[in-house]
Amino acid sequence: MYRRRRLVLAIWGLVLVLALPIVPRVLRSLTAGGFTSPDLEAFRAGQLLADRFGSNPSSLFLVYDDPGGALSATDPRFFDQVEQSLVDVRQLPFVERVVTAAANPRQVAPDGRAQYATLTLAAGADNVSEVVPGIERALHPTESNLQVTLTGAPVFYQDIFDVTERDLRRAELLSIPAAAVALVLVFGSIVAGAVPGLVGGTAVAVTLAIMVLLSQVFELSIFSLNLATMLGLGLGIDYSLFVVSRFREESALGASVERAVAWSIATAGRAVLFSGATVMIGLLALLTFDITALRSMGIAGALVVGISILAALTLLPALLGMLGPRIDAFMIGPLAASNARIGNHRVGFGGVRGANIDRGFWSRLARFVMARPVLVLVPLLALLIGLGLPFLRVEFGAPDASILPTDVQSRRGFDLLRTHWGDGELSPVLLVFQTTDGSSPLQPDHIQALAEFMRRVQADPDVARTESVVSLDPRITPEQYALIYADPNRIADGYGQAAARATVRGDTLLADVTSRFGQTDKRAKDLVRAIRATPPPAGFRLLVGGGTAGVIDYADRLYDQFPRAAIVIVLAIYVVLLRTFGSVVIPIKAVAMNALSILASYGALVVIFQEGALADLLHFQPLGFVEASLPIVMFCVLFGLSMDYEVFLLSRIQEAHLDGADNATSVARGLERSGRIITSAAAIVVLVSLSFVAADIVLIKALGLGTAIAVFLDATVVRALLVPATMRLLGEWNWWAPGWLRRFVRTRTVVAARELHPGVTAHEEAVH
Repeated sequence: MYRRRRLVLAIWGLVLVLALPIVPRVLRSLTAGGFTSPDLEAFRAGQLLADRFGSNPSSLFLVYDDPGGALSATDPRFFDQVEQSLVDVRQLPFVERVVTAAANPRQVAPDGRAQYATLTLAAGADNVSEVVPGIERALHPTESNLQVTLTGAPVFYQDIFDVTERDLRRAELLSIPAAAVALVLVFGSIVAGAVPGLVGGTAVAVTLAIMVLLSQVFELSIFSLNLATMLGLGLGIDYSLFVVSRFREESALGASVERAVAWSIATAGRAVLFSGATVMIGLLALLTFDITALRSMGIAGALVVGISILAALTLLPALLGMLGPRIDAFMIGPLAASNARIGNHRVGFGGVRGANIDRGFWSRLARFVMARPVLVLVPLLALLIGLGLPFLRVEFGAPDASILPTDVQSRRGFDLLRTHWGDGELSPVLLVFQTTDGSSPLQPDHIQALAEFMRRVQADPDVARTESVVSLDPRITPEQYALIYADPNRIADGYGQAAARATVRGDTLLADVTSRFGQTDKRAKDLVRAIRATPPPAGFRLLVGGGTAGVIDYADRLYDQFPRAAIVIVLAIYVVLLRTFGSVVIPIKAVAMNALSILASYGALVVIFQEGALADLLHFQPLGFVEASLPIVMFCVLFGLSMDYEVFLLSRIQEAHLDGADNATSVARGLERSGRIITSAAAIVVLVSLSFVAADIVLIKALGLGTAIAVFLDATVVRALLVPATMRLLGEWNWWAPGWLRRFVRTRTVVAARELHPGVTAHEEAVH
């Protein structure tokens, strides 16, 4: 890379020139959904409805209310104004059916202050960017002060795009200046601080352009955009930070530019490669799920990490080769001396050595901890486990309008429906009955069995009401329903005839069950499970769909597949660390340390976002649940991300150990050499992650805060305190491996050392 630095820079420049015009298209290339799978029961129920009824299973709601309270929702003028506002909406080609309170009195709020109309979309009406604006243009203004609010899944998806774009811009405005200031403070030089930012920004830009191209082939969730940006900025800067720090260290010791570049990549670059591999493994494990949103996060995340590694190992050495001593240009005041001075060290197999290496802050901290390892280890283990205990009371949910800010239309409509009709109105349980022999569901024997089934459902105390061909009046018996529908072609009862027209198609019949509780409430979930556990009426197959059923299926599928992904991550990372350090023990310890910091962040998710602690400070309304995919995404991201710091720290400890130092001295020297840089790198990731806490979408806010908490704990409590304590307790067992395995995983550090530093002694090679 050094010898071909001009060619390398030209290639990266060309790639960036090609990528930048594509990047602005990324937002509209992604999809807002993806939180389901084709073989889940709720999804199959929706698809059957779409096939039989020729309509989109996602309904729109138009909520009409008078904020001033001058006109009651039961007033005939209120009904007239609602009907007049919908004249042109009924004629839209993508609107299959419009039902107002005039046809369904239950659409008048029990408090008499609001009405809603339901709009059923045609089966092909999937383009929300056209559907929602088309409906808004067709709506006629009402004569009085009636306020009309549009909500429902299609509006929710449209708002997701708009709010995500706003959040991303805000995060960039916060994270980029904060990271730039942090880098300048770390290096004490404007040029040295700018190089990691340039490399990280390039990695993000190229990744976003590739995502646009991939979206033409695969469905990518819009939530992958935030993850890719957060990881790209954080890790791209981190990897460059480690390499640039090592380059400046070698240059200060008098090495030529070529040798400083080469030795930096052979040491810090090797750590970047292996630590990046652990992050990619964690993210690629998301591809083992069959939920589109998670798979797209895995694709985007692994892509940005891979490009960040490539940039750190190619673009960065070329830049360092061009800059040379100018890397320290524009030093900042008092920071110049402290950051440029290494001291009276010499170069050896372990890198920088000398008297000062054993007297710095990090060395003293390591020796303080190693002098009392049990006294440090036990309280910190109790602290991290205690922070994670709230996760035992987690309630899982799926994204709905509650994750959006209150100023967007879909959230306002969502809140109006909950206020006037109760939590269950927006998410009815859909019972899709299909006859086993293909006959009409309205045959007398079918109707009687169906009526008895629906009576059992209605008797459940968690059910607010049921709507079906056999729910016309509670006084009608199952036998009487059989008489009403004795001749399906000539139904005498007018209500029964209307219900049959709306809910029966061929061999399929639809019934709605409205719960007294919201979509993610445990009691609503128990109701769905109880209905599914009840044998269907004789002669019918039953699929249970709707919002609550979708949440159950989604969470159950995720956590059925999660153990498989976790095993893949742990085993793969174990093998990478085994190959990196040639030790059987260190990978086991690293996995355990990572699990502790992740567990603590899980507890924070429950306390903050499910239960509402810090809600006022962070400007959101508590969800009452944790989005089901969030702990899984965080596990896959953080397990690899935490390994970054583990690899960098242990690499420096291993260098000292291979240089002949005993276990305690190796730990102290390794922490002294890497502690400041690891802390700085973690601080940048925390800053970038915290910038996403300013997001209006609660899901993104939670991902940013959860990542920041885990990285902060990992870089402080785990790396600075727990690692020295456990390394001291294990002693030389840290580096143990059977002889045959040691030969199999033998690293090439000595080869690199000989090429770059011919002074490596025979003793040092023998130690290796």
